[in-house]
Amino acid sequence: MKLLLILGSLIGLIMPLPVSGQSQATDYKAQDQCFTVEVFSKKSCPHCQDAYQFLEDIAKTYPQLTVVKRDVEDNQDNLQHFIWLNTRYQIDMPGVPSFYACGQFWVGFEPSVTLNNLLLHTDLAGKAPLNQHSNPEQSISLPFIGQITAGQYGLPLFTLMTGLLDGFNPCAMWVLMFLLSLLVNVRDRKRMLLIAGTFVIVSGVVYFAFMAAWLNLFLIIGISRNIQVVIALVALIVGSINIKDYFAFKQGITLGIPESSKAGLYEKVRGIVQAKNISTALFAVVVVAILVNLLELICTAGLPAIYTQVLTLQQLQPMQYYAYLLLYNLAYIFDDALMVGVVVFTLQKYKLSERQGRWLKLISGCFILALGGLLLLKPEYLF
Repeated sequence: MKLLLILGSLIGLIMPLPVSGQSQATDYKAQDQCFTVEVFSKKSCPHCQDAYQFLEDIAKTYPQLTVVKRDVEDNQDNLQHFIWLNTRYQIDMPGVPSFYACGQFWVGFEPSVTLNNLLLHTDLAGKAPLNQHSNPEQSISLPFIGQITAGQYGLPLFTLMTGLLDGFNPCAMWVLMFLLSLLVNVRDRKRMLLIAGTFVIVSGVVYFAFMAAWLNLFLIIGISRNIQVVIALVALIVGSINIKDYFAFKQGITLGIPESSKAGLYEKVRGIVQAKNISTALFAVVVVAILVNLLELICTAGLPAIYTQVLTLQQLQPMQYYAYLLLYNLAYIFDDALMVGVVVFTLQKYKLSERQGRWLKLISGCFILALGGLLLLKPEYLF
């Protein structure tokens, strides 16, 4: 119940704050809703005319949409604004038409992509098209809350889903299950909860620090298409290896705790259980948790890399970035915390079988592979 309250508080903390970018021309932070798109173009650009016509057609369907045309050939103010946006959003290859809407900037015109970006980055998704009814999949009404849209809650749900799936990997699970199976023999629920709970909490803290490092790296160096491609390729490789492990477990290249490390690791776990002094046991479990999670990073490196990149591109406030990371990591340790609670309550031994481990590898691999494919081929679907 406490965990659910924390999750609810985090979502409440995240959602009320507006997602916004900075612009020299428009302060979207001051608006309750955003329905404006700026189009940067040249008179000699045929695609620009197609973009204008497309947006005019969209404006007929969605009269809330305001289209601002900014010619960068004849107007120096528009040109300077265009240069500033390309610098601000670290666009490697500027071009026209380019679009700026509600703190988001993208280059190039393709009807389906442009429409998707408008629905994703503006508030059109929550508005009914002219002479049509609202799409119930885009907007729903809740008692005491009012109208909500999928776009509003997309990032929190994506965060929870990715964190939960990231947590379901066998690398650290095997160590935790082994620790719990030995602790059951102690028959002391308080000692079990203290030791196993410390393992879970330290695991979450280490993973949070690792993801914060990814996040700050992306915030410092920025995101280019080349970086996206590299991360996507890494994710595709990691996902493929995990899927391979379902069909050929531990054959060939595999991602997990090396067999050469397991004997020493398991010996340390036995030392934790056999320690007579609780302080010594807790110190040892902190060391083991750090070691295990450093080894575990190899298993799912693709997920935190992709997630933190998605988070970086949302143009959030600093507090929001870390609130999302905390939400991710609470979801990440949820399955471990649940496992600890079940074992402490039942005092029964549970073992993670090879078959279960293979299924976890398959699920994790498919999800990483899907995200890697989207980042490589359709990155706009993630942002």
